[in-house]
Amino acid sequence: MASAGAPLGSSHAVMIMVHGRNASAANILSLSGELDRSGFTYLAPAAANNTWYPYSFLTETSKNEPDLSSALHVIDGLVADLVSRGVPRRHIVLLGFSQGACLAGEYAVRHADRYGGVIMLSGGLIGPPGTTWAYGGSFASTPVFLGCSDVDGHIPKERVQESAAVFERMGAEVTLRLYPGMGHQINEDEIVHARAVMDRVLADRPAAG
Repeated sequence: MASAGAPLGSSHAVMIMVHGRNASAANILSLSGELDRSGFTYLAPAAANNTWYPYSFLTETSKNEPDLSSALHVIDGLVADLVSRGVPRRHIVLLGFSQGACLAGEYAVRHADRYGGVIMLSGGLIGPPGTTWAYGGSFASTPVFLGCSDVDGHIPKERVQESAAVFERMGAEVTLRLYPGMGHQINEDEIVHARAVMDRVLADRPAAG
């Protein structure tokens, strides 16, 4: 587990940062400098061999097992540990890029609640065409941001749009941005939207002391 930012404590907001395929916890954690919100603790779990699951997020889910379930368990264990330490879910933001965005989003819809936010950068919900994500629970106006290129070679824009619709159906406050011609990357507008989500969490925290 890599970490940065404020020391972990119940008075602090927490961002769980999930790295992409063939990347590392240190790689995604470096984004914390651009996000530039000192009131946050940034935590980045690491996948075995730098990959959360072996095949495309669009393939039959069973082909990505048992790795997918193991990866979801990592996120769930981290959230549970934070809650046990006194950090409410509404002060926890889930952020991921690429494969990490897919994993963060999939975890969220399987465990819907009022989170501080869900930020999916170049990712979509996991499953083959025809998946419905018929999970229970409500996001209770959790802010959710999805940003992606409209021509991403790994992430079809239709899946990003479909994912946004699932979050909306489950009660999230969704913002979707498709960027014309952008590569498989993170741009400054996405950083601005992420900061806005984080600022809402910081404003929601009780005053220290």
